This record gives sequence, C-alpha cells and structure tokens, in this order.
Amino acid sequence: MDREKPLILIVDDDEDIIEFLSFSLKKDGFNVASANNGVEAISKAKDIIPDLILLDVMMPEMDGMECCLNLRKIKTLDETMIVFLTARNEDYSQINGFENGADDYIAKPIQPKVLCSRLKAILKRKRTNEAKNTIINFDNITINTDSMEVKINEEDVHLSKKEYEILLLLISKPDKLFSREEIFKKIWGDDIIVGDRTIDVHIRHLREKLNTERIKTFKGIGYKFQK
Repeated sequence: MDREKPLILIVDDDEDIIEFLSFSLKKDGFNVASANNGVEAISKAKDIIPDLILLDVMMPEMDGMECCLNLRKIKTLDETMIVFLTARNEDYSQINGFENGADDYIAKPIQPKVLCSRLKAILKRKRTNEAKNTIINFDNITINTDSMEVKINEEDVHLSKKEYEILLLLISKPDKLFSREEIFKKIWGDDIIVGDRTIDVHIRHLREKLNTERIKTFKGIGYKFQK
C-alpha cells in the first residue's frame, strides 16, 4: 500500500455503499480499507492507523456514536480524523457526533466528487494543525497543542475535539470578539452546515469543564475569552 496517499477507513454495514465509496475514493487517489460495524472498525483502526475514518451512525453490534467515542480513547489514533457520513442530519445527531469526538459531519446523499473534495479539505486542516506544536499558558490553563492535552491547575481536563479547537481559537487572541460566523468557518469550515445550537452547546460544556467564566457570550454576535 502506498502510504503517500491518504488512507481512508470506511465503516458501514451496507456492502453496496462500501463498494461504491471505495471505488470513488480509490479513483480520486485515496487508499481505502473497510469495516462493517463499530467493533470491527476499532480493531482495524488500531492495526492500520488510518488518516481518516468515514463512519456511519446506524450499525449493528456497536453504532457509530459509541464507536467514535471509543476510537477517541485510543492514543495512537489521536491524529486520525473522524467524519460521520450518514442520512441522519438532525441537529441533535450532529451535536452528539461532535461531542463524541467527530471532526466533521456529512449528510447523505452526496455526490462522490463533492465527498472527495470535502475529505481532502478535512485532511488539509489536519496537516495545518500538525504544524502548530507548542505550549500555551493562560493563568491556570495549560494547552499542549502537540499532544492536544488541556490541564487546569495541572489536572487533566477531557475535552471533545471540537471543544478543544474552540478553546484554542478563543484563547489564541484573548479579548478578541469572535463572531459566530467566524467560529463556524474556522472550526467547521465553509462547506459544513450545522445546527444553530451546536456552538452554544460546545461553549456551555467548555465553561463547565474549565470551571471558568472567562468565556463571554455576546448575544447574537459571538464569543471571546476575557483576560
């Protein structure tokens, strides 16, 4: 297998969908592996360490949400992007996906060329994030962007991937007011459509986990991390 090409692990219980997606992705220059359920996906992901996992939600044995949550506990998969590709496009389903550690959420149906372009854009975000390896300190908050670890008073704090990215964005420029549109664009990208409540849920969880009131809400405008 040529690992110069990105390796995508497709996880779906429908063999026809796997065959169709595999053909489209290989044609566009990706390496492809597959799994039929969440249990198999975890085992295979540990073995091959894919660049990106394309994950269905509704599957037997272990659904996509539980699978994503378990994948995010595996240290060797920290750099693996997880993207839901599913017909379930409700706000609560998207929010649940992001809270469980997903990097993106793509609704079916989608044209193969559009899907490939989206995956390339997501992998480009990964490469950009990998280039930013440093330690950020702010009062009692320490962020290691190499290991993606967050500590409060030297105690580990578990954040979802999107919570971490929002915190990193806000704390990068304390006292700067980030509009909701700017946060959506930087964290989810131009082509991602998420529910209006998604960012509010992530901000609320951040405040609770960090036990801080420094993250300020400007109703109808956006958010900032106050010095």
